[in-house]
Amino acid sequence: MTISEPPVLQEADAEANQQLTTLEGWRRFASPDQTEPPVLLSPAELGRLSPAERALYDEDRLDHHARMLVVATSFVKKTVVCGRRLVLLNRRAISARRGLMVSGLPGTGKTSAITQLGLAHELLDRARHPHVRGRIPVVYITVPPAATARMIAAEFARFLGLPVRRSSNITDIIEAVVGVCTDTRTGLILIDEIHNISQVTRAGADVSDTLKYFSERLPATFVYAGINLETSELLTGVRGAQIAARFTLVPTRPFPYGDEWKGLVATLEETLLLHDHPPGSLDKLDRYLHGRTDGMIGALSHAIRGAAIDAILDGTERVTKAGIDAIPLDHAAETTNKPLAKALTR
Repeated sequence: MTISEPPVLQEADAEANQQLTTLEGWRRFASPDQTEPPVLLSPAELGRLSPAERALYDEDRLDHHARMLVVATSFVKKTVVCGRRLVLLNRRAISARRGLMVSGLPGTGKTSAITQLGLAHELLDRARHPHVRGRIPVVYITVPPAATARMIAAEFARFLGLPVRRSSNITDIIEAVVGVCTDTRTGLILIDEIHNISQVTRAGADVSDTLKYFSERLPATFVYAGINLETSELLTGVRGAQIAARFTLVPTRPFPYGDEWKGLVATLEETLLLHDHPPGSLDKLDRYLHGRTDGMIGALSHAIRGAAIDAILDGTERVTKAGIDAIPLDHAAETTNKPLAKALTR
């Protein structure tokens, strides 16, 4: 397997290139969004639209509410600060570089936090090297279920657009990845779904060793994100102890009901583009929303955006408690917290 220059992804698979686990997808994510939110029309302007124009206008608003909003929560800010600190501390390190682990329950914003860290690093690198082309400051991959060492190496290659053939052995893939990352000055490597690695299996131990080898070969800061890493099999045994000794842990958890939660609700409400939604009406539902979502920001965003989409489709043009209650959330929220949410609003 020979690589002569940093690769360029093929344009044929445009949908795949939207994924953060490809270089093209990551660059799209890190590029300034040129799409402005639709302008909410006045009743008079709305009345002058033809049926076709109204359909396009509503479609733009539906697309707006379908987009995931990243809110700068205290957890996101802490992750970015800790990550930036480690990048700076590792800049002159020859070995034993420190890493970052982001851990918590599903839906608490782990992926959002590490991708915002990656975005901050990417934009800073672009600002420092505005005229240098071909740099790849950030690599983002996810760990597949039942991953093998070769699969992990292939995920790195996939992000970079490197061809991986059946005849390519793991050494070939690793050498190609290390060569490209070194040449393109990769400084931050984000690895999501790290809980899929189990140190108690031979395959999991091999994956752990492969990531450690990458960290020794690359002058980059490694960031892991996964579910409940403190108690996962990632940190068991000798290999797990090595990870625990080199990585700083940033835990995330559901938001308690308080000022920050109320601020999250208000921030999400400000993004609504509905014609009959009374401003501030979600403030009165903040306690209900906390019980409905168990303080999970992912569930909160899904509920409010889903209710906004329904409000456009059914013509009510407002988000209400009944509308939010009609949005199916994750199974855990539905079975555990829906009765509590109803009790809080009686």
